[in-house]
Amino acid sequence: MSLKSRGATLESASRSGMTRSCTFLCLCCFFSGMFFTNRMWTTPSLEDNKRNQDSKFNHENIIHKDCDSMPRKVVWLNGGLEEASNSTELTEPLDQTIADLERKVTVARAQQKAVDSSFPLLDSSKIVNSKSRHKYFMVVGINTSFGNKKRRDSIRATWMPQGEIRKRLEMEKGIILRFVIGHSAIPDSDNAIEEEDKMYGDFLRLEHIEGYHELSGKTKTYFATVVSLWDAEFYIKVDDDIHVNLGTLGIILSGYQGKPLVYLGCMKSGPVLAQKDVKYHEPEYWKFGEVGNKYFRHATGQFYGISKDLATYIFKNQNLLHKYANEDVSLGSWLIGLDVEHVHDKRFCCGTPPDCEFMAKEGSTCAATFDWRCSGICNSNTRIMEVHEHCGEDEKTLWSSSLYKFGED
Repeated sequence: MSLKSRGATLESASRSGMTRSCTFLCLCCFFSGMFFTNRMWTTPSLEDNKRNQDSKFNHENIIHKDCDSMPRKVVWLNGGLEEASNSTELTEPLDQTIADLERKVTVARAQQKAVDSSFPLLDSSKIVNSKSRHKYFMVVGINTSFGNKKRRDSIRATWMPQGEIRKRLEMEKGIILRFVIGHSAIPDSDNAIEEEDKMYGDFLRLEHIEGYHELSGKTKTYFATVVSLWDAEFYIKVDDDIHVNLGTLGIILSGYQGKPLVYLGCMKSGPVLAQKDVKYHEPEYWKFGEVGNKYFRHATGQFYGISKDLATYIFKNQNLLHKYANEDVSLGSWLIGLDVEHVHDKRFCCGTPPDCEFMAKEGSTCAATFDWRCSGICNSNTRIMEVHEHCGEDEKTLWSSSLYKFGED
């Protein structure tokens, strides 16, 4: 064989060996890859399954233990609590509730900011709008109702000045007098009051629906309304079967002028009546301790008064203040937690003749007179004139008194 053919044979053998080597190497890589992939996707063993199930059980057990005291799958729907059948029902109403609350908070903050700008809490220098208003000494609101025209007429004929004299009293002495009444729940029942107001012009109409069981709400609305209408030192509430000596009242109040937190009246602490179907029944009697307990000290409902800063406090917090069955108890509860000076003066709770007459002779003229057994003057339509004649103050007392000061800012 020639050298050339021998070389060709060797070259061909060499190429054949290299091909077999590459093929063998590729096969090794392929089987190695298959082996590795198979290991990654092998079905878990029984031991692995058991370990995974135990872990899941322990995790769920921890969650249940942490949430045993929490109501599960309960959402607020249509104004009430309902069960949710799945997580979607639970999440969507909750998101909506949170969104609603955020909107309400935003509105409430805006309203509170607006109130604070004009009526800051217990800051007598800023409780009116930026524009200065005429200042008064006291506002006397006479609580009345739709069927009490005879009572109103008896007051107009005795201790409540009328016409130009009443206007003069406002301008010279800073004393505002108004009959206080809301609106009727019965259509057209307000017509008679509107006609009476046109005749006398001595009513203050409240945004309130009248009713015996709504007196606490009326008291709250009254103080919130008058402090926003008239910038006065004191705000008084009396019933329409009470006799009042305005001059004597002014002299008593002048001794507390400049004191920001004053609560005046005939202070008492009556029993909390738990029995149903009795007058002055207190449905929330349990809040005052054991049955048979008494109320905290508060002014009797026939007559009481508060200073401007306390009236402003009621104005600012009227939506938060709780109403009890009895309006005098409600007012006392609104003030019990404040640093208030409770002023008890016997001249605010005099009895009818001869009691008030005797006190006048002793030099202690009564500011408010009524019968305890009637929570007012019994048969006041006719008897208030008798009280006025025997226990009424001298007219000079009202017009000559200069102890209290008021006027423009």
